[in-house]
Amino acid sequence: MLYDIRHVTRFDYARPVAFARCNLRLKPILWSGQELLDYALTIEPGGRTAPARAEAGLANVVRLVVDTPVRTLTITSSARIRVDRTIPFPSPGDPTLAEIAALARASRDMSPASPAAYLFPSPLIPLDPVIASWCAADLDPERGVLEAAFALSSRIQRDFAFDNKATLVDTPPREAFEKKRGVCQDFAQIMISGLRAAGLPAAYASGYLRTLPPPGKPRLVGADATHAWVLVWAGPKLGWVGIDPTNGIWMASDHVVVAIGRDYADIAPVDGLVLGSGAQKMAVSVDVEPLEG
Repeated sequence: MLYDIRHVTRFDYARPVAFARCNLRLKPILWSGQELLDYALTIEPGGRTAPARAEAGLANVVRLVVDTPVRTLTITSSARIRVDRTIPFPSPGDPTLAEIAALARASRDMSPASPAAYLFPSPLIPLDPVIASWCAADLDPERGVLEAAFALSSRIQRDFAFDNKATLVDTPPREAFEKKRGVCQDFAQIMISGLRAAGLPAAYASGYLRTLPPPGKPRLVGADATHAWVLVWAGPKLGWVGIDPTNGIWMASDHVVVAIGRDYADIAPVDGLVLGSGAQKMAVSVDVEPLEG
């Protein structure tokens, strides 16, 4: 698949903001199965940008500084990307959960993609005994890693309802778990919490998912949104494998990876601080346009 992606974030301030400093994580990373062909970032009415080091996880971070008063700020990220990713299939020869847990604990890899970096609780995804117990039904230590992880993803998709009014961006996993409703971020965090409790490396993936309109209806420009799913480390041979618990599917050519981290705090598309008074409104528009495939 070849995609043109346009991600627009607009801030409207009730009063002029004298200074803003933001971290932007909008440029898709280099990752297996995708190739970034072109990229552009524009800031209106303007600002100074410079590359910055990702503090955690895998992300292309740009530091934005706006030091002249503004009432609006529009950040537009445009990418052309080719995605060619095969769907994995569980097999009897896959390593078991017990084997993966032992390999991850023994890893000496110090890179951002090290399985050891995603074994432990993170600020937004604590280990929770209730979630761990619920997830354990699918995570028998002697079960193959791909089969078990996909079974857990399918149960989350089946047992939880998508409801974008049920949770907020800072809702903890336990609250969404108890409500049995939420959005993609909630379902990814619940699954990651359960996988880590079983000793498995699990990462939070953020990016885009191509959405298909109903038959006979045109695509709605700007109607797409950022998406979140899970990466589970399946050993040195299989590597990181993506699973989407919101939809109960594997990460494939409909998924575009922008950033990978321990949780949402590592990969938020835009965060930072502003100096000013008064309210602000934020509007986000995402369009994923397939060009071929």
